[in-house]
Amino acid sequence: MGIVVVEICDGSLINEINIEKTLEQDYSEVAVIESSCLSFCGMCAKKPYAIVNGKRIFASTAEECLDKIKVQIEEELAFYA
Repeated sequence: MGIVVVEICDGSLINEINIEKTLEQDYSEVAVIESSCLSFCGMCAKKPYAIVNGKRIFASTAEECLDKIKVQIEEELAFYA
């Protein structure tokens, strides 16, 4: 498993894009875990979001959210470098 964990809800609007393939292809240190529920009731139906090493990342669009997730991944990887 990677040193950066990205958790996504299977009902999240982030699933409009293939986030798991994109992130795991771009970052070998990342593990994407899809859960049926991340206990942020209603958020998954309103905005694309994910949790990166315990930090909630959300945006208006899936693409914008992916960009923010990548920034957070870079910050996490810099911390472990």
